[in-house]
Amino acid sequence: MTQVHPYPIGTPGQPWGPAEVAQWRARQAVQRSYGDDVLKAVEALRARFDVIAYGRISYGADEYPLFALKSGGWDPALPCVLVTGGVHGYETSGVQGALQFLDHHAGDYAGRCNLLVAPCVSPWGYERIQRWNGDAVDPNRQFRDGGEAEESAALTRLVASLDARFLLHIDLHETTDTDESEFRPAKAARDGDVFVPGEIPDGFYTVGDSEDPQPAFQAAIIASVAKVTHIAPADAQGQIIGEHVVQRGVINYPVRDLGLCAGVTGARFCSTTEVYPDSPQATPAQCNAAQVAAVRGALDFALSATGQD
Repeated sequence: MTQVHPYPIGTPGQPWGPAEVAQWRARQAVQRSYGDDVLKAVEALRARFDVIAYGRISYGADEYPLFALKSGGWDPALPCVLVTGGVHGYETSGVQGALQFLDHHAGDYAGRCNLLVAPCVSPWGYERIQRWNGDAVDPNRQFRDGGEAEESAALTRLVASLDARFLLHIDLHETTDTDESEFRPAKAARDGDVFVPGEIPDGFYTVGDSEDPQPAFQAAIIASVAKVTHIAPADAQGQIIGEHVVQRGVINYPVRDLGLCAGVTGARFCSTTEVYPDSPQATPAQCNAAQVAAVRGALDFALSATGQD
């Protein structure tokens, strides 16, 4: 049996207050550079895309500009597509996969759709390899009215400002071993709950919308990614992260009810990808490639379904 140790912040059974949040934030150290890894890549793409500054995030002295990249010559007659990465800053391949897609493959879709890509929604978390933002809030539960994360609100405002009808939104994520060793224990401590250990799936999977699951669309993403990396099997209960597997490598959540990023556009086709970077069967390059394959599989299916292939 896995031994569970108390989280080092807070009192068991009592939700955190401002003092505990401040203590938690003080423990988070910068481990990589948003400027070097993301902003330089965005600048290098400026000649090929319209770069939009859509907000600025501040935590004390730390400030981060938010950027998205948009197809030049945005055509209202074409379907619109949103790709997001880094909603959870620690999920590296989501950020790098979005940038890699822009650099190497976005041109394949020119004249077929309007692309909007926000490669790193949560830069404070990216630099600290953290799931939460600087207020100990999960941005991927705040895409709703009254949401508490400015990262989520800024992206929501950007989407609304375009007054566009989105056909597709794919949100790029990872499931990591630290979900069990750090992030789920921290969440339980923050909320005054008891941490119950779970099981990390070994492989790629997607999360569809239980209100409109689009099974053929999800299957197309899985088929595309399976050429690059392995797909997560169901556990002994037929589940992945506690949810029933509805088809190979696919589970569903009520994305809008939960305030997930995948619901921000109301697109007909939406999916959240989950890469497993800690697998002995996968390399960082392979994880990035899996995210790119997911975007391409999603795009190819959605555009074909609407006669844009």
